[in-house]
Amino acid sequence: MTASSDEALILRIATGDRMAMQVLFARHQVKVFRFVVRLISDEAAAEDVISEVFLDVWRHAGRFEARSSVSTWLLAIARNKAYSVLRRPRSEQLADDKAESIVDTVDDPEIIAQKRDKSGLIRECIQRLSVDHRDVIDLVYYHEKSIEEVAEIVGIPENTVKTRMFYARRKLSEMLQAAGVDRGWP
Repeated sequence: MTASSDEALILRIATGDRMAMQVLFARHQVKVFRFVVRLISDEAAAEDVISEVFLDVWRHAGRFEARSSVSTWLLAIARNKAYSVLRRPRSEQLADDKAESIVDTVDDPEIIAQKRDKSGLIRECIQRLSVDHRDVIDLVYYHEKSIEEVAEIVGIPENTVKTRMFYARRKLSEMLQAAGVDRGWP
């Protein structure tokens, strides 16, 4: 799974090699799917986005300039497509959001313990971050991208990524302390 083999796959895809496309899809589909789900919080829509991402790869593989790794290129395409989905008005989503905001007062002890789960609290706090801060946290910690790669995916200077990371971690720490988590940053 080296970058050079991914780049070789892209070259083969550009010539219409279906097997190369299948290999690239198998190699990156799960990672890209998880990234998109975290951005849009809708698995069905994320599956549609994944289809669009890899369809774009099939159509535009010849445009890949190898200025970044293939995985970085895929995540950049996925991010742009996910934000396009979020910009579309969706009346169904509004109804679901209202339903989710109704408080259930009959939680049993097991449900209460699950709600206090540390990883759940962390996810909740990350979701409450601004989009800019959430993006850099997600890419750096969940996708293990470097500052340089994040800058390329998001389309901002590296120093801006560093600044956003600093403020995102600080805000996360404050939110976790307010939620009762002893350590601000696990």
